[in-house]
Amino acid sequence: MVKFNVLRYIMPTSPESLPDNQEPGSRNPKITLRALEPDDLEFLFQLENDPDLWAASDVLPAPVSRHALREYLRHAAASLAEAGQMRLVISLKDGPAVGTLDLFDYSALHQRAGVGITVLRQARRQGCAQAALAQLLPYARQALRLHQLYCTVAADNRASISLFKNAGFRRVGIRHDWLRENTSLGWRNAVEMQLILEN
Repeated sequence: MVKFNVLRYIMPTSPESLPDNQEPGSRNPKITLRALEPDDLEFLFQLENDPDLWAASDVLPAPVSRHALREYLRHAAASLAEAGQMRLVISLKDGPAVGTLDLFDYSALHQRAGVGITVLRQARRQGCAQAALAQLLPYARQALRLHQLYCTVAADNRASISLFKNAGFRRVGIRHDWLRENTSLGWRNAVEMQLILEN
């Protein structure tokens, strides 16, 4: 099975772009979380080959071929328990795919998984990540029967920290020099965040 680049850190948006609980008709888009489909090939090709997103991944930066993505899509129906990971597509209702929500490092024994969200540049600052995370939490608790979710966020990514904090995640630690910069600046610290899913 082809392992995808798990984007564990939300790419920057501005803190003021993270809307509160919004009324219908506001900037908070109506989105759906859905399974991957063969038609998602070009969307995934665009997402996985965006150099700005490579710093958020735990794999060495390298382009991903359409062939590799086709193979990945052929096996994407494997369950979270089988694959240890699950990728859901964030789509605007009756519209295009705008991002992905990944569950990874799944542990059946400890009933936990990591979570990462990536949104295409042109769809950022519209509340897509917040809406996707809000849909994920009851699904993770009730359908997947997870006890907790966690994430790792670059310490200087205030918008992502705010996103997860607003969803109920708590900061539980910091990892020093954890993330390699794409530039000559060196290393960045990472914040660990956790959410216990109450029944």
